[in-house]
Amino acid sequence: MVKKVKLHDLCCANCAAKIEDKVSKVSGVSSVTVNFLAEKMIMDVEEDKLSEIQASVEKIVHKIEPDVVIEYI
Repeated sequence: MVKKVKLHDLCCANCAAKIEDKVSKVSGVSSVTVNFLAEKMIMDVEEDKLSEIQASVEKIVHKIEPDVVIEYI
C-alpha cells in the first residue's frame, strides 16, 4: 500500500536523507522516498502493519526533526 506523508517545516536535505535512510529500515516498509523541496515522503508499506509503521515513522522523524508536523495525505 502506498502512503503519502506531508512533512511540514522539514529544514534541510540532509535531514530528509537521514529520515529516508532510517524509515527504509522499519519492518514492513518496502520502499521510501523523501523529497525535501516538496516536504513529502512516499512509502510502500504493508497494510496490516500500518499503525505500527506510522508510530515508528513518527518517532524517527521527530528524533531527527523535532519541529516537523506530520500530515498523512
